[in-house]
Amino acid sequence: MENTLSDAPSLAIDIVPVLARPMLNMSGVSKRFGTLEVLRDVSLSVQAGEVVVVIGPSGSGKTTLLRCINLLEDYERGIVTVDGEPVGYRLDAVNQRVRLPEREIAAAREKIGIVFQSFNLFPHMNVLQNITAAPVRVKGIPRAQAEARARELLAMVGLSDKVAEHPVRLSGGQQQRVAIVRALAMDPKIMLFDEVTSALDPELVGEVLAAMQQLARAGMTMVVVTHEMSFARDIADRIVFMDDGVIVEQGKPEQLLFSPTTDRVRAFLKRYNDRYRI
Repeated sequence: MENTLSDAPSLAIDIVPVLARPMLNMSGVSKRFGTLEVLRDVSLSVQAGEVVVVIGPSGSGKTTLLRCINLLEDYERGIVTVDGEPVGYRLDAVNQRVRLPEREIAAAREKIGIVFQSFNLFPHMNVLQNITAAPVRVKGIPRAQAEARARELLAMVGLSDKVAEHPVRLSGGQQQRVAIVRALAMDPKIMLFDEVTSALDPELVGEVLAAMQQLARAGMTMVVVTHEMSFARDIADRIVFMDDGVIVEQGKPEQLLFSPTTDRVRAFLKRYNDRYRI
């Protein structure tokens, strides 16, 4: 029988938040797809241990924002740093962008965990193999150590009994929790979540959100793109509203969700407030 999240031990990530410094800093990031400017001079700072939720209409640039953070999408202007180190580009002595060597980019990406709406698990590997593949092959962690850490993390999200299962035998919610554990197994400094519940049946959403809430309580720095407004209210230290490639407004959940200062945010939130009574 599957363990429940309420039965699982507390999530221990060995994180010591240092709220005086940003874990993530984006400065003037712009991104184009052809003639379409998807991000327009976006600047965003996220403190260590902070949970920032990004909301906004489809096509506003939310997913592209996440993908630029770890250089899954290259960008034309701006600088991104994680834990004080540049990701992709640095500024030279005359403030010109210089692309970093690929080995430095790869090393920077190891600090960034990302979970997508599609689970992207390897179908030919069981759960334990999916989780340990990157720590063993990329970071050179001894297999026994990687497997012990994987089992610990699986226990924390209530999946101790699924170690030997292949993805096809798991529910969507279970697969998404495995995807979260796989990212955590690399010991990232920051976790990015891109609409991780949007591909799930409604009854499976809660178990994934509960795992993310555990992670937030453990002090992990998180940037979460979601349409789950109630979840945003409950988990976020700060909510950022994006539209048309820019940050329109940001603030504490109670301020942005219930007393936004811009007409655009009020119009967007009205349908959620009416439907879900957040």
